Amino acid sequence: MTYASTPDLPSWRRHLQRLDPFVLWVGGLLVALFAFSPQQGGVTLGFAVSSLTGTAPFLFASIAMAAYAGASGADNLIARAFQGRTATMIVAASLVGALSPFCSCGVIPIIAALLSMGVPLAPVMAFWLASPIMDPSMFVMTSGILGVGFASAKTLAAIGIGLLGGFGMHLLRGQPIFADPLREGVGNGGCGGSSVRAPRPVVWAFWREPERVTKFRKSGLNTTWFLGKWLFFAYLLESLMLAYVPADAVSGLLGGDGIAPIAIATVVGVPAYLNGFAALPLVDGLVDQGMMPGAALAFMVAGGVTSIPAAIAVWALARRPVFLAYLAFALSGSFATGLLFQTWLSLS
Repeated sequence: MTYASTPDLPSWRRHLQRLDPFVLWVGGLLVALFAFSPQQGGVTLGFAVSSLTGTAPFLFASIAMAAYAGASGADNLIARAFQGRTATMIVAASLVGALSPFCSCGVIPIIAALLSMGVPLAPVMAFWLASPIMDPSMFVMTSGILGVGFASAKTLAAIGIGLLGGFGMHLLRGQPIFADPLREGVGNGGCGGSSVRAPRPVVWAFWREPERVTKFRKSGLNTTWFLGKWLFFAYLLESLMLAYVPADAVSGLLGGDGIAPIAIATVVGVPAYLNGFAALPLVDGLVDQGMMPGAALAFMVAGGVTSIPAAIAVWALARRPVFLAYLAFALSGSFATGLLFQTWLSLS
C-alpha cells in the first residue's frame, strides 16, 4: 500500500481551493467594505443584488436562447440568416440599439448570446455600442432635464456611434485577431461562428438526445455563472462610484471653451461617469455653470458606453482586441459627436 507524501488537507481547505478565485476576491472586497463602512456596505450590496435581479430576466432569457440554439443545432440557421446582409444588419442593429431598454451592463448577456450563435461581430458591435447610450425612458428624462434638442442629439449619437463601430468592424473583419471575439467559457462565436464552419443537423426536440441535453445544461450553467459574477461585480463598482466620486471634482475638470473641454469630457467620462439617470442633474448643473453643450454630450455618451463598470463587463466577455476596438470606437465616436453638436449649435 502506498501513502501520499503529504497529509490530507482539512475539508475546509479543500473546499476553499475549489472555489473560484473571483468569489474569494469579491468576498474580501465586501468584508473590507462592511468593516470600513457598514452602512455603505449594505447600500452597495443591496444595489448590486437589486440591479442583478432586474437584469436576471434578460440574462436567463438570452442564455437559454443561446443554449437551446447550440443544443438543437439551430445556431447554424441563425448564423446563416445573417450572412450576406451585414450592411443591412449594421444599420438595423444601430437603430434597435438606440431604442432598446438596456444599460451597458444589461446588454452583455444578449451580446454573449448573439456572438455564441455565430452572428457576425460587425452588427453585434453596432448594437453593443448604441444600446447603452439611449433608450425611451432615458429620452424622456433627458428631454425634461436638458431639453428635447439635447435628447435628440444623444439619440443621433447612439445611432451614429453604432454605425461607426459596425462598419468599422466590418472593414476589420478579415483580421485574425477578431476571428474569435469571446473569451473562453462564454462561447465560440465570431464572424461566421463555429456553427457555420461545422454545421450540424437541427434537432428541435433536443431533449430526446442525452448528449444534447448535457450540452444544453453545461452551456447554460457555465454561461450563467460567468456572466452573473462579472455583472454582480460591475454593479458593486457602480454603487461605490455613485457613493465616493465627488460631483465637484468632475465639474472642476469640464469647464472652458474650445475643443479641449470636449476631449477632456470624453476621457473623464470613463472613470467619473455615474449612470445615465444620475448623470443628468450633474450635467444640467455643469451646463448652467458654463460647460459647453458639446462637452456635456461627449461626457454623457462616452461615460455611458465606457464607464469602468461597463468596461469591466465588456472585458470579462470579449477578448482583448475586441475590447480595445470597443473602447476606440466609443471614445472616438463620443468625441466626434460632441464636436459636431457644438459646431451645429454655433452655426445655428
